[in-house]
Amino acid sequence: MSIYQIFRDLHSGFRYIVFLLVLVAIIQSLLGWLGNKPYTELNRKINLFALISAHTQLLIGIVLYFLSPLVQFNSGTMKDPTTRYFTVEHWFAMIIAIVLITIGHSKAKRIETSAGKHKTIAIFYLIAFFVIIGAIMAGHLPVLGS
Repeated sequence: MSIYQIFRDLHSGFRYIVFLLVLVAIIQSLLGWLGNKPYTELNRKINLFALISAHTQLLIGIVLYFLSPLVQFNSGTMKDPTTRYFTVEHWFAMIIAIVLITIGHSKAKRIETSAGKHKTIAIFYLIAFFVIIGAIMAGHLPVLGS
């Protein structure tokens, strides 16, 4: 098993941890916000672990990016849908999602009210979640015109 395969499998498997933690953070934030519940230490930890897992996935992805045989910058990169997806599109969308999670977490830390913290996490993490889902789905859609 090559180092590329190890990182590919790690990146592929770790996505479920990120997916689950972000989803749990969204659900508990929505319940806290809509149910007017206090923002607890458990809420903070779930949100933080979701943030950390997303950043860890990014670091694994960076290593994978440079180990990948798909990443070849030449005149054909943008013409081939698979290469373009992994070289440009996937990266761009995932960085946007991680930035949204980071902003949401940072903003929530500075808010005094429980409802405000829950609302901020719910909104930013939910938007990031949809960006992640959209990016993953874009990689599995058939290419038009081919």
